[in-house]
This record gives sequence, C-alpha cells and structure tokens, in this order.
Amino acid sequence: MWQDAKALNATASALFAAALLACIGAGVWWVAQRPMFDLRAIRIESMDQDGLRHVNQLTLRNSALWRLRGNFFTTNLDSVRQVFEAVPWVRRATVRREWPDQLIVTLEEHEALGTWGEDGRLLSTKGDVFTANLAEAEEDHELPEFDGPDGSEKDVLARYAELRTWFAPLQLVPAALSLSSRYAWTVRLDNGTSVALGREQTSTTLKERVERLMGIYPQLVEHLPEIETIDMRYQNGLALSARGLKIPKDGAWPKKQAMKKTTGGGQKPAPVTR
Repeated sequence: MWQDAKALNATASALFAAALLACIGAGVWWVAQRPMFDLRAIRIESMDQDGLRHVNQLTLRNSALWRLRGNFFTTNLDSVRQVFEAVPWVRRATVRREWPDQLIVTLEEHEALGTWGEDGRLLSTKGDVFTANLAEAEEDHELPEFDGPDGSEKDVLARYAELRTWFAPLQLVPAALSLSSRYAWTVRLDNGTSVALGREQTSTTLKERVERLMGIYPQLVEHLPEIETIDMRYQNGLALSARGLKIPKDGAWPKKQAMKKTTGGGQKPAPVTR
C-alpha cells in the first residue's frame, strides 16, 4: 500500500474530508449553542377563525416556556407539541420554528357537546372524550349527557344527531343518550321522559320505533301529561309509566286510561305503575 501512490492519495483525501466535515460540524454545533439562538418567545395562534375561547394564551405561554428543552435548533418540536396537547381544552397542536428565536404554536380547541359517563369527562362535537373544567363547558347552556362502552363515542355522537332530527317534529330534544354494555339504546328527552329503544336488530330498527312512538305520542300526552318512561322494545306496542298512574283492581279502565293499557297491534304490554 505504501508504494501505491493512488491508494495513498485516496486515503489522504478521505481523511482530510472527514477532518473537514468534523470541523464544520463542530463549528455548526458551536454556533448553534450561542445564546442568541435561545428560545425567547412562543406565539400561540388558533386554527379557528373565532380564536381561542377556553385556553388562556398568556398563562399557557408562560407555563410552557420553562418546560422547553434546547434552543431554536435543538428543541424537539414533537415534544413541544405533546406539551401543548396535554393542556385541557387543546385537541390538537402544530409547532414550527420562526427565525431566530421563536416558536409558532397553532392550537385547535375541543368544542364540548355534552358530558360523558359519570366521572366528569366531556364529549366533543368530533367524538373525542376529554377532561376539562365542566363549569366552563356549561357557560352557555346545560350540556346533554352521554354514556357508552369504551370506543363507542363516535357511534353515540352519530346516533344523537339522528335522534335530534327524528324527534324534532314533536319539538322534543334528546337531553341524555346512553348505550348499555349490551348495546341497547336509551334516550331521555328534554321533557323528562325516558324512552327505551333497545338494540339495533337492523339498520332501521331504531328509526322505526321512534316513528311508531311519534304516531301515538300526541294522544299519550293528552291523557298522560307526566309520562316518566316509555318502552318501545315491543314489536307492535309499548309500555309506559306515568306519575299518578294506577291500575284499577276490578280491571275497569276509565275512558282516559284506555290508552295506557295498549297501543298498536294486538299485543297488550302491561303499563308500569308507581
């Protein structure tokens, strides 16, 4: 090798190039560590044109600065993003650098649709379950209540939208919607009536049951203005309970109570009494 001039030249060139790259790298690292590139500012923006409603920008900015590691060049943007996404009300964050010492953080807030479960969590309009101050969420109006098995959040959200449409002709609004562990649906309306819709046997089962209820509901409330529960799981009828409803011992039903005993079809589900 020592007699091979070409090999010696190639080796020398490679060593020189490696040394040069090491010097350049060391120089870049040295420059990057200069105080002039320390992060001095974080600008927070909103993805929504209406701006941020629940996130206090000043508080968030000040609390985030001391948690950041590195400078303009070395800070890990993914870690910064995770810091902001851990803040209550923040659904999503994007982070970018702005020369020479600033980060631009763009936030998307959750929009609360209702409560989820019994542990104080919230369900967003996009089907995300998150934790935040319930009092802040209820500033404008009382929130509907939702519940269901883990992973069913988006199904509950979609069903809620359908039920709002289905009950709109009666000027009733779902105030609570739950999906049991056996995937049976129960909706409580804003007038206090709870309606058991049961499981979805087909894609149209629930809609058909709601339509059947809508057909008889005006007559029901005419005779029973304080209906507490309605069970629509019967194929051709329904069962209900109402405040003050009693079954005569002799079986003779007054005219106004005839509607309570059976509705639709040939089945005669017994009404529930209190």
